[in-house]
Amino acid sequence: MHNNFKIVCPVDFSECSLNAIEYAAKLGEKYGASLIILHVPNMEDYHKLASKEVGAADPYGFIQKKLRNLVHAVSEESIPKGLKSCSFEIKEGEIVDTILEFADDNKVDLIVMGTEGVNDFKKKFVGTRSSTLIEKANIDVMLIPRKVFFKAPRKFVYATDYHEEDKLAIQKVVELAGFFESEIDLVHVSSKSGIIDKLMHQSMISEITPFIKSEKVAFVLKSYRDLPGLGLENYLITAKGDMLITLSTKKSWFDQLFAQNLSKKMSYFINKPLFVIKNP
Repeated sequence: MHNNFKIVCPVDFSECSLNAIEYAAKLGEKYGASLIILHVPNMEDYHKLASKEVGAADPYGFIQKKLRNLVHAVSEESIPKGLKSCSFEIKEGEIVDTILEFADDNKVDLIVMGTEGVNDFKKKFVGTRSSTLIEKANIDVMLIPRKVFFKAPRKFVYATDYHEEDKLAIQKVVELAGFFESEIDLVHVSSKSGIIDKLMHQSMISEITPFIKSEKVAFVLKSYRDLPGLGLENYLITAKGDMLITLSTKKSWFDQLFAQNLSKKMSYFINKPLFVIKNP
């Protein structure tokens, strides 16, 4: 059990943010964490929600009531199973910056956030907040797509590009997998197939194996003619992975994808949770 592990889960009462709360609570049970449900006010949304409720004349009070009900439901379900505490906070400001400032001020270890994924509003840029959050964050971020409900993960797919930091990041992945007795596939996707890639892959296996305390880890090298991100999503589907995990540092593969804007596309169409390790 971790000391003072903190998870923050931003919520706007959309379906995907409520699904994210469920993931955050289940992870909080495993980590013995304090869960903070964070709401960044939007008065237009307040009035929309309030208009659906009879007698909801005070939108701000209405939202506080909704948050208290969420905290009560999570506490009743998850505190007996290991969650340390659950509370809510309301902070005004620009959404992404407010979430990150709150996380920094409160020494949060993990942000769990819903993302719209594939939906009819893609042209209106719904979902780009999650990409911006990952890009700016200094702490780990887990994105939960719309229509994805919690289930105990059977397999994690960890995407590697042969960086030294993988040795630390994989320990986080092994710990997370251990909570659920899950398998881990360490996958490198290359746009070409050749002897150099195979040699690098073998070298990575020999270097990273001493850092892995699990017998449920498989090392996979895949060649894919298209973009690496598409190859990863293809592997995630064919291998029946339950969550994609990747390391994000200034020199990592994932940040190169950001430079190509591919990661933003992935945040739209990926249909599995995405866990981005920012602090290995």
